[in-house]
Amino acid sequence: MARRNDQRRAALVDAAIEVLARDGARGLTFRAVDKEAAVPTGTASNYFTDRDDLLTQAGARVYERLQPDDAESRRVETAGRDRETYAQLMRELVGRVSSFRTGYLALLELRLEATRRPELRRVLTGRVREDVDANVAYHVASGFPGDATAVKLLMLTLNWLIVEQLTLPDVFSEAERDALVDAAVARIVAEPEPEPR
Repeated sequence: MARRNDQRRAALVDAAIEVLARDGARGLTFRAVDKEAAVPTGTASNYFTDRDDLLTQAGARVYERLQPDDAESRRVETAGRDRETYAQLMRELVGRVSSFRTGYLALLELRLEATRRPELRRVLTGRVREDVDANVAYHVASGFPGDATAVKLLMLTLNWLIVEQLTLPDVFSEAERDALVDAAVARIVAEPEPEPR
């Protein structure tokens, strides 16, 4: 029974993401989530204590779904550690995040809603801070070129490029997007200094 409840909860949260992306935070109601998930009216209210609970769980689920799968993680672990490989990985990351359009748009809606809801702001701030710290720690441990500041600058730069792609997709072509990612990596991530002989 618990597994079925977990699956139902995940389906409801995924439905909430779709509602957020399509209708915005103001359109996120239990009734709208029930309809999107194709479940009986009143189902969502049995799984979430209130709308804030639904909003915060939707945010957590977006981050969960944006994580690379095991195969991609293994490929990254065995990839080269030069700036060109890093640029390729960043192009793939931007493509992967952009392909989850509704998730990223829902996350933007949650960020806007967090400006009005202190508890949601607290939860999102913690989650984003964890994400920044995890990316920096992984980068430093992985041996890729660049330092913690470069990782943060790339995150900020690439996040806005993703927003541009999702909200105004005709501004840059996919080829321009890839070229911009390459340029960002080239300008932000310093090559390591050669070892003295």
